[in-house]
Amino acid sequence: MMDYTDRHCRYLMRLLSPSALLYTEMVTDKALLHGDPSRLLGFDPAEQPVALQLGGSNPQELALAAKLGEQFGYREINLNCGCPSDRVKSGRFGASLMAEPERVAECVSAMRAVVSLPVTVKCRIGIEPGMQDQEDADFLLHFIHTVAQAGCVVFIVHARRAVLNGLSPKENREIPPLRYDVVQQVRRALPALTFILNGGIRTVAEVDQHLLNVDGVMIGREAYQNPYLLADLHRAQVDAQWLPDRADVLRSYSEYVIRQHQSGERLNVMIRHVLGLYHGLPRARTWRRFLSEGVVRSPDSPNLLRESLRIVS
Repeated sequence: MMDYTDRHCRYLMRLLSPSALLYTEMVTDKALLHGDPSRLLGFDPAEQPVALQLGGSNPQELALAAKLGEQFGYREINLNCGCPSDRVKSGRFGASLMAEPERVAECVSAMRAVVSLPVTVKCRIGIEPGMQDQEDADFLLHFIHTVAQAGCVVFIVHARRAVLNGLSPKENREIPPLRYDVVQQVRRALPALTFILNGGIRTVAEVDQHLLNVDGVMIGREAYQNPYLLADLHRAQVDAQWLPDRADVLRSYSEYVIRQHQSGERLNVMIRHVLGLYHGLPRARTWRRFLSEGVVRSPDSPNLLRESLRIVS
């Protein structure tokens, strides 16, 4: 979810779901160690609980980055071993790390040695090239078993292979077939571990079905494109009385946007996250057009969200 789950997006998502664990964009260890940690790690306390997702492959550098995450108040450190982009492949992290489970174990061990937070791993079911004729379940089982020996007990698994040569990140989210059965098979083989399923999950009914076979689900693109899904999930899984009004959510987010704009944040980087709030409802297209055109026409008008209520109220 690079360029999507920034702190503004997470603030909006928290208005819709009081308890879902939210994840940052992947932040590289080198960016934290050589850049401005406050800019990269700062977030509003209202976003909690939030997990910090790190990218990297150097155990010592990841340990330093994890320590920074703990100091900033994150609830979990997650190592990304699933991103298939060319940039992470050339940097020897992301999905390419699945070919080096021993190195991942070293990274996990180094981070666990310096933080008291849970250290988790996000991965794919496998990678191409690099599987050497292994079946998906055998490859994933070896990877997870190796990393678990370093003390990682929670694995978030995107149920597709990552194709490292020839497919774009977008194609890697769509073309490799989903293999939920592989995740279920590995979970049965390693019952002491916790498995969170990711990939292609779009509805409350699908979540309910998957929870019969795994310990949790992670939803990315669908929650961004249709954020009210998080409210539906909280109502289905946690609180049957939870039914936030979209207009109230929009008002609350508008107040946040006004505060952030006064602090120098650009309007367009905050408005874009709310465009899916009325997904599938009457006048949603007109409302989105009003906001999109309004940001271009009046980039310094923080009251734009309030004004848009007249279209959907």
